[in-house]
Amino acid sequence: MIFSSAEFFAFLLLLLALLKAARGENARRNILLVASYFFYGWWDWRFCFLLLLCTFVDYGVARGIEAAATPRGKRAWLLVSLVSNLGWLAFFKYMNFFLANLEPLFQVAGLHVPHLNVILPVGISFYTFQSISYVIDVYRGALPAHRNVRDYMLFVAFFPQLLAGPIVRGVEFLPQLKAIHPLRGENVRLGAERFVRGFAKKVLFADTLAVFADPVFAHPGAYASLTCWLAVIAYAGQIYYDFSGYTDMAIGVAKMIGIEFPVNFRHPYRSLDITEFWRRWHISLSSWLRDYLYIPLGGNRRGRGRTYVNLALTMLLGGLWHGASWTFVAWGAMHGAALAAHKWLLERRGGAARAPAGPVVKFLSWALTFVFVLVTWVFFRSPSFGAAWTMLGRMFLPAGGGIEWVYVQAMVVLALATIAHAWSIRHDDRSPALDLRRPEAWPVLAAVLLLILLYAPFGTNPFIYFQF
Repeated sequence: MIFSSAEFFAFLLLLLALLKAARGENARRNILLVASYFFYGWWDWRFCFLLLLCTFVDYGVARGIEAAATPRGKRAWLLVSLVSNLGWLAFFKYMNFFLANLEPLFQVAGLHVPHLNVILPVGISFYTFQSISYVIDVYRGALPAHRNVRDYMLFVAFFPQLLAGPIVRGVEFLPQLKAIHPLRGENVRLGAERFVRGFAKKVLFADTLAVFADPVFAHPGAYASLTCWLAVIAYAGQIYYDFSGYTDMAIGVAKMIGIEFPVNFRHPYRSLDITEFWRRWHISLSSWLRDYLYIPLGGNRRGRGRTYVNLALTMLLGGLWHGASWTFVAWGAMHGAALAAHKWLLERRGGAARAPAGPVVKFLSWALTFVFVLVTWVFFRSPSFGAAWTMLGRMFLPAGGGIEWVYVQAMVVLALATIAHAWSIRHDDRSPALDLRRPEAWPVLAAVLLLILLYAPFGTNPFIYFQF
């Protein structure tokens, strides 16, 4: 069920009505749990059993960790969780990838391994990471093992963030269950305002930009240099507005119900260096990788060389997390190398970041960072290395010829998106873009809806991060 679909709007209105009519905390939580599994099962009800299995394994593991009398026992329980979660993730997401890359070895050995038609359960990358973080937090003593099975099931399956994040940790979510109250009008209003903003990002900005970016990435060799550059910029806008739009909609729905989610994006394309970019882009994932992978690997505590290796490994695995393809690994490797290079540069300058001296240096820093991000998006989006190199060749080594195509609606949307982005940066998100209590907000809402009707492509397009 997609947030921008008519089915979801019907589902959400019915859920809010049921929560409004419910009496007592238990009834409200039961309704939310049933609704969350219904939401997930709408795609394929069979994978509800996998979600249940992952939930009960980690619920039991956390209780086992807390009850273990020795550090060795606690580590054994933690290993059960890691093997279980990463095992399911490896099977469903990476089995075909591993088999395809090992096929030459099998052929040498005279073995034939057929391609397995493994269906990737939607959201598995998100809820496995969420569940792993809970178990590790219990292991570290940062969070007590939860006793209420129903509430823990709700934590794992809570539908707003279930399919594509943000990755919400147990220390952020579980304490809030103690304070769920009947629906409040203020929460519904604030949540609706955030949801409308995300809805506009998705159907007006992201889906329109996809109409331009998709055909160019499908056949990059057929297009002229300028068209390829514009298509890459359009994709940068598409993936940002698609994913941040989903996040805004998820945050908005959770707010309506009375749950606060962490911020997942803070204007990443205004970053002046790659480290700042990762502090602003997909914050719940980048912070997860930092806290549960980079720091356990040793972080920056074991010397410069080990620090650079840890950064590279973290980003390599972060790239692989996004998809079973070497292009994702290359994307992660480039970001890991850039993070290591930036850290080396900071150490050369005294170990602390210094603000650029003036507007020219700031602009150059921003431009260099933005172009680097654009180049890496080429690998992220392209179906193969061949397609990626063709796109980059068209961009940086124009040989003349090719189709010169500019999709006017995409350019209009880019202009609107840039204006909206600048407004949001100016106000630093302190005030809502659409305050429905103010009379002037309703003409703005009407204008947004009109733009959606005029420019948004027809049909319901899945969110990009559903595939991860």
